[in-house]
Amino acid sequence: MYLCVCLCKEYQNQASTENLLNANNMSVTIHKVNTKDDLKRFIQFGIDLYEGNEYFVPPLVYDERATLNMSKNPAFDHCDANYFMAYRDGEIVGRIGVIINHKSNEIWKEKNARFGFVDFIDDEEVVDTLFGAAESWARSRGMEKIHGPLGFTDLDHEGMLVEGYDQMSTLSTIYNYPYYVEHMNRMGYLKDQDWVEFLITIPKETPERFLRATEIVKKRSGLVVKHLQSKKDVYPYAREIFKLINRAYKDLYGFVELTERQIDYYVDMYIPMLRLEFLSLVIRQEDNRLIGVGIGLPSIAKALQKARGRFVPTGWYHLYRALKGKDNNVLDLMLIAIEPEYQGKGVNALIFNEFIKSASRLGFDYAESNPELDLNHRVKSMWDDLEARQTKRRRAFIKNL
Repeated sequence: MYLCVCLCKEYQNQASTENLLNANNMSVTIHKVNTKDDLKRFIQFGIDLYEGNEYFVPPLVYDERATLNMSKNPAFDHCDANYFMAYRDGEIVGRIGVIINHKSNEIWKEKNARFGFVDFIDDEEVVDTLFGAAESWARSRGMEKIHGPLGFTDLDHEGMLVEGYDQMSTLSTIYNYPYYVEHMNRMGYLKDQDWVEFLITIPKETPERFLRATEIVKKRSGLVVKHLQSKKDVYPYAREIFKLINRAYKDLYGFVELTERQIDYYVDMYIPMLRLEFLSLVIRQEDNRLIGVGIGLPSIAKALQKARGRFVPTGWYHLYRALKGKDNNVLDLMLIAIEPEYQGKGVNALIFNEFIKSASRLGFDYAESNPELDLNHRVKSMWDDLEARQTKRRRAFIKNL
């Protein structure tokens, strides 16, 4: 079903024997992903390595496969990528993806490669060989630095976990063992940026500050929250949601504006999963312009664990129950995006007022934030009047090539 050729064109016609590279005659060899079966093994290793770990949440395999596939993911309109697997004695012991996002480099005036989709056993030889392959590939294409974990876009998994190993991961975040960070430091990778995550206790009543701010912003700015009655009502706003994300996130670390093709791709991927109770659209009444959006989703972390990341044979049932809020008291706050000219003017209060009412009514006890840049104090201040506890920290590392 999938044609998985995720290499630069000059490598695609090489014989498979040439894709097995011996690293300085060591026992670890590097294999480049060329085929559908290779990609299956690449994805599955990232799941099998965490067998029995109660905090690891596998990705949705269907989405992961599409993300890594050159013919499926429109990010390849401006990205090159290569995927490597490390083998020892015929067994996979590590994997890594390396990406050159040419659009990002143009915007940020850099010559950076990204690494991501990275997992490995606790072994120096394995790690050095794996990263050596990624760094060599990036260096041969004129890159000056490599940083990550990052994906093709800001909507992909990013940031290596450095605190919170005893906390369950989420649909949209990476879990990794503590030894990963030790190897990054040993190889000379330095901190580039941190993200933090919070667990918020959902109050039974909306805090007074949010109520006051809600009334003020409605009166002063003429803003209202649009309530939609069915999924089909979302689609007239769907593309504008992602265009708003482009404007709201444009100055954030590593962000690259989504293209029209990428917007179509994410509309098809994410809109069907939405719960209308946790979709807050803030509209300016005078012209029906979208000013802010907040998206929450009942946590599907435990369901993904039960399903091992797969829809079939029974994964769909676990995911369906989780999305309906069955046996589930945690809400994932997927994203909040506000028009730049309205940021800091109380629009977030409108969004949280809706979230709190819906979450409390439907029996959710906690909300988990998506990763927030540690230096983005305006975003972190949103939790000031709520019972919120920082649970995780994750990091992007960088190294000169």
